This record gives sequence, structure tokens and C-alpha cells, in this order.
Amino acid sequence: MIARIWRTGIDESRADEYEAFAAERSLPMFRRQAGVRGVFFVRTADGRAAITLWQDLAAAEELMTSKDYLDTVEAIKAAGFLRSPQSVEFLPVEQAWLAPDLI
Repeated sequence: MIARIWRTGIDESRADEYEAFAAERSLPMFRRQAGVRGVFFVRTADGRAAITLWQDLAAAEELMTSKDYLDTVEAIKAAGFLRSPQSVEFLPVEQAWLAPDLI
């Protein structure tokens, strides 16, 4: 399993817009992707992050060519609430556990 972590700054005065976009547009888009195993949207010290879990690196990399994903990226950029810095990181998941009541 692979964790893909996308970090971004946001305009905090527009945080509600970002959170609505994540719930209404980003989450459904991720759920439609082949190989996705989980999605978490989290707050960070200087912005937000989307942590997605993938069956393998190939599935995580295929996201970058998905029309659905690319359309979502264009829409979030056009919304204007993202700020720098932004980064993407891929990490191998060596061990994991999720409480059964969360599944």
C-alpha cells in the first residue's frame, strides 16, 4: 500500500469554501479512482493536506493522468483559495490498522 500526501496552504478566510470543495468535489473524485483505499482531509500547522491510500504505486501514479483528477485540479486552482507552499509525497505503508467500526 502507498500513502500519497498532498499538502497545501490555503487562504484561511476562505477555509469554509475549501472544506466544501473537498467534501463535494474532491472526495467523490477520489472515490471513483481505481486502486484508492482511503481518503483523509486533515489540517496542518500551515494549511491542509489530503492523505490518500492506494493499493500500490502504479495506482497512485495513474491518478496523475485521470481526466477526473485533472478536471478537479483545474477547478480547485480556479477557485483561488489555495496558497503556497504545495507538495506531493509518496510513502510506502509498511504496517496499518483501522478500527473495524470505522470501515
